[in-house]
Amino acid sequence: MALNDLKVNCIWLAEITATMKPFPTVEESNSRKASDGGSAGAIIIGIAVGIGILILALSGFSIWKRKRLLSVCNGNTPQKGPQDRSQDFLLNGVVISKKDYTGERSTDELELPLFDFSTIATATNNFADENKLGEGGFGRVHKGRLVEGQEVAVKRLSKNSVQGTEEFKNEVRLIARVQHRNLVRLLGCCFEKDEKILIYEFMENRSLDFVLFNKAKSSSLNWQRRFNIICGIARGLLYLHQDSRFRIIHRDLKASNILLDHEWTPKISDFGMARIFGGDQIQANTVRVVGTYGYMSPEYAMDGLFSAKSDVFSFGVLVLEIVCGEKNRGFYHSFSELNLLGHVWRQWKDGKGLEVLDASVGNSYSPCEVLRCIQVGLLCVQEKAEDRPTMSSVVLMLSSETATMPQPRTPGYCLGRSPFQTDSSSSKQDESFSVNHVTVTVLDAR
Repeated sequence: MALNDLKVNCIWLAEITATMKPFPTVEESNSRKASDGGSAGAIIIGIAVGIGILILALSGFSIWKRKRLLSVCNGNTPQKGPQDRSQDFLLNGVVISKKDYTGERSTDELELPLFDFSTIATATNNFADENKLGEGGFGRVHKGRLVEGQEVAVKRLSKNSVQGTEEFKNEVRLIARVQHRNLVRLLGCCFEKDEKILIYEFMENRSLDFVLFNKAKSSSLNWQRRFNIICGIARGLLYLHQDSRFRIIHRDLKASNILLDHEWTPKISDFGMARIFGGDQIQANTVRVVGTYGYMSPEYAMDGLFSAKSDVFSFGVLVLEIVCGEKNRGFYHSFSELNLLGHVWRQWKDGKGLEVLDASVGNSYSPCEVLRCIQVGLLCVQEKAEDRPTMSSVVLMLSSETATMPQPRTPGYCLGRSPFQTDSSSSKQDESFSVNHVTVTVLDAR
């Protein structure tokens, strides 16, 4: 047994000896030590940096969690800053996706300053009555002055406003993305709790209706200013219909929504009821008719059909109001049942167009320009939408004395006087408020 064990041990030692490598030389030993030392150093540094970053991250998270727990224990919720509230507002619908209208996939986010309510309250002296510029179905407009001295117009929607959250968002979406000298500029907005506020550039001469329909102030609108206002509104509307990034139908164009700056430059405002049309879209239908009596086109008031030609009709009413200095709704000529459109149409057919010119203009006017404006206005208010010109044609007719203009046809009378309505009852109605949720049954006589 001992001899066998010895043989096994000898075989095992021989196998181990065969597998052993020779001892390295001095040069090989030094080279290997240098290589091993460099790798070990790099590993140690990497581990140290990683541990440091991890410690910092854990410390930061621990501090944040401790502050949050203390805030909750004290009954306080973290307050969002303007940027956070702006992002919340964007996520709730004030982001327009270009994909919907232009086929692009990128998202065009809104970049609009967000004001704190306290800042707006201070600027308007807590919305004092002496700072009130106007009032409508949406609420009030106040004059304000920011800390840096800039004057602004503050539109504050009332709690029971007919212009709700969707209209508020709609106006922010649209007007913040259109830039034209004949469109009012939105400077910012505020939405805290139940407050919905828009901040616009301040218009020194207020709104067109404030001046035009005030006998004591209308004399400040000489003919040249009136003509420039007509042309400016036409250019602004052309931009919305054709030249802006989106085709926009205003749907509530009226004298109170035309603002005048210190140079009497007109600026279209109030886009809460506006709608965007696609590239190939011609018209749309709605079961909710919005707008203002006296400015609505027949097809829109009766059937809910709106298009660019609906705005053209409203523009035509505005042109005739500016020329005559009278409101379409509430105007009834002696011994007739006609509204302003019908009266101007009758005078035009009888060759007495110049007789409808507002007497406060005086004698300094161009008869050719007056007659051209009347003809353009009558072309725009024709009963059939297909007969009305586009705004590009309107701008051309207004700017050229040699442009060929067709003869107008019968204007739309659907918003004329009801035969059961007396003068006293009509004069008491307020025509300045926009109508929302209107159905065609309202238009029938009772």
